[in-house]
Amino acid sequence: METVTIRELKQRALGSGAGAFSSLRFHAQLQRKLEKTTKTGNPFYELAFADAEETLVLRVWNNSPMFGSCSELLAGRFFEVAGEFGLGGDGRSVDGRTWTTRGLGEDEAAAVLAGSAELGRKQADDYAYLAATAAGLADPRLRLLCESFLERFGKRMRRTAGARDYHHARRGGLVEHVAAMMRTAEKVCEAYPMLNRDLLVAGVLFHDIGKLWENAYQPDGFEMPYTEISELIGHIPLGMEVVNRLWRERVEPAAAESAWELLEPSSERVRLHLLHLVVSHHGELEFGSPVVPKTPEAQALHYIDNLDAKMEMFERGYLVAAELGERVYERVRPLPGRLVAPLPKFETATEQGDAAEADAEAEAGAPPCEEGDGDAGSDPF
Repeated sequence: METVTIRELKQRALGSGAGAFSSLRFHAQLQRKLEKTTKTGNPFYELAFADAEETLVLRVWNNSPMFGSCSELLAGRFFEVAGEFGLGGDGRSVDGRTWTTRGLGEDEAAAVLAGSAELGRKQADDYAYLAATAAGLADPRLRLLCESFLERFGKRMRRTAGARDYHHARRGGLVEHVAAMMRTAEKVCEAYPMLNRDLLVAGVLFHDIGKLWENAYQPDGFEMPYTEISELIGHIPLGMEVVNRLWRERVEPAAAESAWELLEPSSERVRLHLLHLVVSHHGELEFGSPVVPKTPEAQALHYIDNLDAKMEMFERGYLVAAELGERVYERVRPLPGRLVAPLPKFETATEQGDAAEADAEAEAGAPPCEEGDGDAGSDPF
């Protein structure tokens, strides 16, 4: 029996069509087990499983042979789920016709948390890029601020999602989101020399840092708990607090020991403009920004943020959306309409050969992701 990820299982089900079931197994954490009743009063279980990239909800009806064993499954534990899976009657969900579970060992559970080799490699490369770019900033104040943040909160960032639902909604997704934005920001600065590159790069790193207390996964699983601090304050004010705290703790003492008070622009203006990027990055008041973008860097940051989020929605959408017709897929919210397959890139015969060679090399594998920096715990202040 083939072992697949939840995303691969969904793709198999969507691609096979109604009535076609395949024998597959997947490894995942049981996030949630709910006991419910139908409109007619019959009991059933709703089981939510998660791995490093996707979630899967299985419903177990009271006439199912698996119903009795569901009472023994504990939320938070890691399992192998093996059985027959296919497209549900609604044409969207995955249905498990018959399946069994086996508790995973410690090493197997750790492998589930780490995700695929490809995902681990990508997130490791992205984090290394963030650290290297921060270390290369010319403004010593912004460089110290960025390095201090990564030193204190790097490990927590590597288990934080970019969002709870719509984009980069996976463990480590925030690192992917910020790295993609930073790469885009550097290219945008080449196109528009008026932009302050150091400020924009720092703004990219800090714009969503409040999500470390809004969208952080638990260290040992895929549960993203709701927290009082994020509900009462939100990630934008939290981000401001973190920037200000790090600035007072690290930048101001360093400035007192150096000649930074002579630098232009002044340190206070640098801090103020960076805070503006954090508070305005949603772009409009109705979308949660306390103020609208009022500088070129703030406007660029807003567009770069929105662009990366939308591109990730498209990329994931093509992987999980049901095909309604040839090259037409169901809508993936919050995108505005049904998806249409993108036009493939034109490649010469030489490029096609190079791509085939690169694919063969990628299949050979790569070293696993290294551990990140120390975790700062649950208190951002």
